[in-house]
Amino acid sequence: MPALRTSAPAKVNLGLSITARRPDGYHELRSVFLRLDLADEVTLRAVAGPADSLVVEGDPDCPIEGNLALAAVAACRERMEGIGPVSIHLRKRIPMEAGLAGGSSDAAAVLRLLARRSPAAFADMPPRSLVASIGSDVAFFVEAVGAAVVSGVGDTLEPLPPPIEPLGVLLVRPAIGLATGRVFGAWDRIHPRGPGSPVDSAIDDLAAELRAGASPGTVVGLAARLRDANDLWTAAVAVEPRMDACRGLLEASLARPVLMSGSGSTLFAMYRDPAEACQAARALREDLPDGLSGAWIEASASGTPYPPDVVSVEEGT
Repeated sequence: MPALRTSAPAKVNLGLSITARRPDGYHELRSVFLRLDLADEVTLRAVAGPADSLVVEGDPDCPIEGNLALAAVAACRERMEGIGPVSIHLRKRIPMEAGLAGGSSDAAAVLRLLARRSPAAFADMPPRSLVASIGSDVAFFVEAVGAAVVSGVGDTLEPLPPPIEPLGVLLVRPAIGLATGRVFGAWDRIHPRGPGSPVDSAIDDLAAELRAGASPGTVVGLAARLRDANDLWTAAVAVEPRMDACRGLLEASLARPVLMSGSGSTLFAMYRDPAEACQAARALREDLPDGLSGAWIEASASGTPYPPDVVSVEEGT
């Protein structure tokens, strides 16, 4: 059979509230996820064996061992028959330790490719039933949604319509990586008795606007409230104090509120259309503040069709 290829989009969090810390150490949250058109590319081929393999292009630091793309294959094979050895080629565009869920999206892409290649194996085991064993954010990317209120440990979704026209998003990942576990560990130290000040009202208002068919301008108008609606911000700064200075530099340069996605380290600003975000990205690259030297800068958009197409590709391409 031919190799199959699809894309694995990123997401940003428009607000994030930590609602509980469970006895097993996991944290329950409530957040609005917004899917972006920034995406990795995942290609899957059947091989003669004896084992699965993964090749990563575009990010030499992306680990092979423990990669969620391989974990997705293993989760399928544990639960169903007919999943033979595969080779995965992963072209990375989404940076790691950035709060953009690139690894989770890659895993969801692998599930889609395996379901297309082996539909009989998946007849009684749809991809959504596999996600809990792979990773917290995988559920969002398995569902055909552009936005959602995500709760629990990332496994409960209320689909939302994305903005009625594409929203422009300027993404800046400082030359700082923030491992999710370290940020949540810092949150536990800051809040030893559990959740701190809730930010649910900002999340509720945003979700209500999206349900009603929000324009990009409406979402941009909420940016000042959403800026401070991420409970993990203080923990991210505790782990890496430079994050505070980076946000200050960006807000001074862009003259608009800057939010943090997930547990960081990506900072982002929202614009009424993608062209405006692209223009802002060009201007920032040309006049980058010294404190942001080495930052990754990318303009993106929301609201692209989902799930991405699965296409057949010729061997060797």
